[in-house]
Amino acid sequence: MFNLLVLIAAMLYALSALLIKRASELGAGSLRTLVVSNIACCLVFMPLIVLGGTIHLELWWQPVIVAACFLTGQWFTFLSLQKGDVSVATPVLSCKIIMVALFITLLTQDTVKPLLWVAAVLASVGVAVLSRRPSAEHHHMGQTIITSLLGAASFALFDVLVQKWASQWGLGYFLPLTVTIAAIASLMFLPRLEPIPSEHKRETWTWLLSGAFVISLQSVLIVASIAYWQNAAQANVIYSSRGLWSIALIWLCGHWFHSKEQQLGRNVLGWRFFGALLMMLAILLAIFT
Repeated sequence: MFNLLVLIAAMLYALSALLIKRASELGAGSLRTLVVSNIACCLVFMPLIVLGGTIHLELWWQPVIVAACFLTGQWFTFLSLQKGDVSVATPVLSCKIIMVALFITLLTQDTVKPLLWVAAVLASVGVAVLSRRPSAEHHHMGQTIITSLLGAASFALFDVLVQKWASQWGLGYFLPLTVTIAAIASLMFLPRLEPIPSEHKRETWTWLLSGAFVISLQSVLIVASIAYWQNAAQANVIYSSRGLWSIALIWLCGHWFHSKEQQLGRNVLGWRFFGALLMMLAILLAIFT
């Protein structure tokens, strides 16, 4: 059940990335996407309360820190999807698994094994391969990779802290409390939201709300799985397949989402697929060291 839930989460993420990318192209903006998605996450996570738990007032800072990681990870992720290509951002975000292994190592004071560094090198090569494209075309490649890596680091720390702290609070209290804090904190961005162009307003909201719901659904699946089964590393191995799912979706049905990436040609997408495979190999090495 654990593996199946995480696999479904990976597939849903790939779908949500295309929905959110289309919304951003129509003028939704990364900050608006952040606010709407966090409110959606708050609603989707709330039913977990029935699972119960224990409130630790003396540990109030734990859900606050985890919520900050969640909020930061979302913002960098949405920024990378807004400025760059989904087929680049999503595989780069898969570096998260290596970062999860590193954070677990640091937090538990274990030594970093040699194969983990080999995995890091493979991931770097994968990023370089993903960057390959016709020289005349520029879709904010450097910025996309940087923001995706920052998003991956934030979510990696989020996963490790959820695994470390959620058990003492209980699944039913820690996760809803964390996403609620993130949702409330995201409201501070409301004054900075730019208006959606009137000619695309209805269409933009349709894509945005759909993307927010799907990304919230995949969030509850992956986060609850990590909190319940206490295995962030294995979860992220399976979840990293989102990079391949995103490229497959663009290749097969990108026109449904008006994706411009489908026009890049088989050569470019082929290289990106190869880059994604290298990153998955790096991920497998990282988890089995």
